[in-house]
Amino acid sequence: MLRTGLGVLLMKRVLFVCIENSNRSQMAEAFARMHGGDAVEAMSAGSAPSGRINPKAVRFMAERGYDLATHASKSLDDIDGEFDAVVTMGCGDACPWVPAKRREDWALQDPRDMDDAGYRAVRDDIESRVRALLASL
Repeated sequence: MLRTGLGVLLMKRVLFVCIENSNRSQMAEAFARMHGGDAVEAMSAGSAPSGRINPKAVRFMAERGYDLATHASKSLDDIDGEFDAVVTMGCGDACPWVPAKRREDWALQDPRDMDDAGYRAVRDDIESRVRALLASL
């Protein structure tokens, strides 16, 4: 959170984007909420949202004590405003432009069809990347 000269606290806004908004971007949003606390407004969206959260994502985030079932798969059309950081994950040219001070593309494989160990590895990679991103904002 950034404190201005007037003592006003500004929350950092972060958006995570993938295609379906059911796995990677949802887990990234969850980790940003977990590790960013009140200093971060974390959101996620998809270029072609599936409308559901992958049950594997719900299960593997539950291992971290986070209830991903409370999230909803959203379209980029539902997102508004500017962001301090926008992170894309695998949507490539299909990702529409979203105003942001900083952009990153994380080349992460979609864990949808991975076995449990592979899924956990992607989840853990996302957590590490989110921590580094938040520390650098």
